[in-house]
Amino acid sequence: MKNFAGKICFVTGGASGAGLGQAKLFSKSGMKVAIADVRQDALDNAVKEIVAFSGCAESDVLALKVDLTNREEYTAAADKVEEVFGGPPHLLIQTAGVNSFGPVEASTFDDFDWVVGVCFDHVVNGLLIFVPRMIKAYANKEEFHVATTASMGGFMAGSGTGPYSAAKAGVINLMYSYAETLVKYGAGATVLCPGNINSNIGNAEKFRPAHLKNTGYHVSEGTMKHLSSVHATGIDPVELAEILKEAIENERIICLPDHNPENWKNQLRGLNETIENYTLTKAERDAIAAERMKAMMEMMAKMKEEGHEAPPMMGWEVPEGAEPFGQARKDLDWIKR
Repeated sequence: MKNFAGKICFVTGGASGAGLGQAKLFSKSGMKVAIADVRQDALDNAVKEIVAFSGCAESDVLALKVDLTNREEYTAAADKVEEVFGGPPHLLIQTAGVNSFGPVEASTFDDFDWVVGVCFDHVVNGLLIFVPRMIKAYANKEEFHVATTASMGGFMAGSGTGPYSAAKAGVINLMYSYAETLVKYGAGATVLCPGNINSNIGNAEKFRPAHLKNTGYHVSEGTMKHLSSVHATGIDPVELAEILKEAIENERIICLPDHNPENWKNQLRGLNETIENYTLTKAERDAIAAERMKAMMEMMAKMKEEGHEAPPMMGWEVPEGAEPFGQARKDLDWIKR
């Protein structure tokens, strides 16, 4: 998909973070943009930001308060887009996501239902609701494209991100399937796999539904403050949207958060090496880990000798007034601490 002006874009999670960055950029590219989110106040503010950024008319932005895990609400939102803009989106971007960190063995059903529900099920909902409409309206007549924001976490395991990594891995694989099948309709699919983004996902626990509040993780204002300090060091959402736009224009199926796609190969090689190492014996894996630790210590010693300070940990230090995230609830007596 190369031409965006005058076409329709639908962005989930479009009221903040990566989704808002995408809505701003594609609005500036001349698209009519619909944004979906669960927070009305954030939606109202996002419309103002999009108009100010792109210079579009306010009537070219449609804000929809939607629980994306609710198929009836999502279907109603799709109907509203067609009613207001005259057709289904030419560009569907599903970016809404949540996360909560904690030992996977401490996870509850609610932890999985919430994280997987938003990060994976909402993507399935959008694809099943919108793609048939997009095919009927545009197949082999007009350009159209589906994109989903997954995560680098979908390529690797994380003992503290079990539900999230599993959901994002599912999204990545699902988008491969859509990329393969949409070709015959003259369309494409892209999965964006960012690392850290400057967003408010660190406060996602504040918006966890009441019926899914039973978490096995220690969550507090302090842990959210810590997470927010980490995400504050992430890539700017509009910059990330620019990288996604280039990937869509050039029909890339995987999009990583770097302006130079040549660097993506090295990043993927490193991730694939981690997976390959799972085929090794524990003794072999331990030897590799020891070599890596030795190399890191030698590098830090050399930096010290040359008078350089050790590189910062990208915001992972616990700021004043915060507390470490990623811990189990204190009353869980089977957790090794």
